[in-house]
Amino acid sequence: MAQVLEFKLPDLGEGLTEAVIVTWLVQVGEVVAIDQPVVEVETAKAMVEVPCPYGGVVTARFGEEGTELPVGSPLLTVAVGEATTLPEAEGSGNVLVGYGTGTPPARRRRVRSTAPERANGTADRGGTGEPAPHTALTEAGTASHTRVPAPPAPSTALTEGPVPVISPLVRRLARDNDLDLRRLSGSGPDGLILRADVEDALRVSAARAAAPAPKAPATTSNAPAGTRVPLKGIRGAVADKLSRSRREIPDATCWVDADATELMRARTAMNAAASPRISLLALLARICTAALARHPELNSYVDVEAREIVQLDHVHLGFAAQTDRGLVVPVVRDAHTRDAESLTAEFARLTESAHAGTLTPTDLTGGTFTLNNYGVFGVDGSTPILNHPEAAMLGVGRITPKPWVHEGELAVRQVVQLSLTFDHRVCDGGTAGGFLRYVADCVEQPTVLLRTL
Repeated sequence: MAQVLEFKLPDLGEGLTEAVIVTWLVQVGEVVAIDQPVVEVETAKAMVEVPCPYGGVVTARFGEEGTELPVGSPLLTVAVGEATTLPEAEGSGNVLVGYGTGTPPARRRRVRSTAPERANGTADRGGTGEPAPHTALTEAGTASHTRVPAPPAPSTALTEGPVPVISPLVRRLARDNDLDLRRLSGSGPDGLILRADVEDALRVSAARAAAPAPKAPATTSNAPAGTRVPLKGIRGAVADKLSRSRREIPDATCWVDADATELMRARTAMNAAASPRISLLALLARICTAALARHPELNSYVDVEAREIVQLDHVHLGFAAQTDRGLVVPVVRDAHTRDAESLTAEFARLTESAHAGTLTPTDLTGGTFTLNNYGVFGVDGSTPILNHPEAAMLGVGRITPKPWVHEGELAVRQVVQLSLTFDHRVCDGGTAGGFLRYVADCVEQPTVLLRTL
């Protein structure tokens, strides 16, 4: 006899709490094998193919493409026959954080109620604090819903002691909407506050705040509604990180114009002498790592809780890459140990993965300093926002012919504007200026680098 197993969205690591369904790779009624990828999701870090730990027939999928699901909510159900049931000793296939290798727990009987369904499909299931699945497509092709009793209205009195909340998603939802959880009475076991309780409280609050207003005359209601673009996935994660950076980091920016003519000539000579070709970004990265060795204060971050500046002994160099799905910052690990050829190859690999949407969470985390080449957009300068919690970012504008005084005479030279945005908590202007001046000297006279090689 077949056993229906439920596969939930696993914890994909790096503290991620949700993911957006991009593409379903299986259909209802299709036979899947253990560890077969069944769905492609987009997290705040990267696109990920999620393998199913069970083998059998797909009986339902939860969530349409484009739907955002929190970690722990159901992805699909699989009917596992006697021939494919997982023995207790074997467990599941490959393991992602969030689902293990033991035999799936016995499914609890669900109590059905005549209470109305939640319109947004986020009622908690079984009192566990997990959001309920979106409408599922069954093998008959019809929609099935899980009904739950409506929770009690929020209390106006403050509760004493710790707030009974387990799910970090529930806490964040309340925090983002300035809702005091102590005023709620949870509908879960032992008064546990569930996501549905928070959403009901927000709906009640919104209804009370919305006072009836007179309708505007038809002749004045011709303003366009506009297009709403959800801030979710990578774009949402970038927005959150930049907002946090601007709130927490007292940044400052200094800049200088530099004559890059000799650097461009040196690159041309290097590429003419041997292959593979060396990229300009790799040469700038090599200059950055040399400058950080001289000014390690900028390769650091501030531990706010401990009130300490943490200087790092390795350089994981991030670089900004614009893709169809938004801005991402891949990280070249141990950039300080790489030569120009190795840096060129790694930049090329990460850039290709960024445009293909195949960067892993490891590729996108752990940076200690960022190199931002906004010159590719045809602009000269910028004051970028730091990539929290990093302490500094070097910006490089376009390299363009400009009049320049060279050896006492006016000449046309290849000029670039360099800007350094830095966390003023980790250093003062003298250190930042020293770093930027060293970078500019290396750009103007590449032989300066020979002293540190």
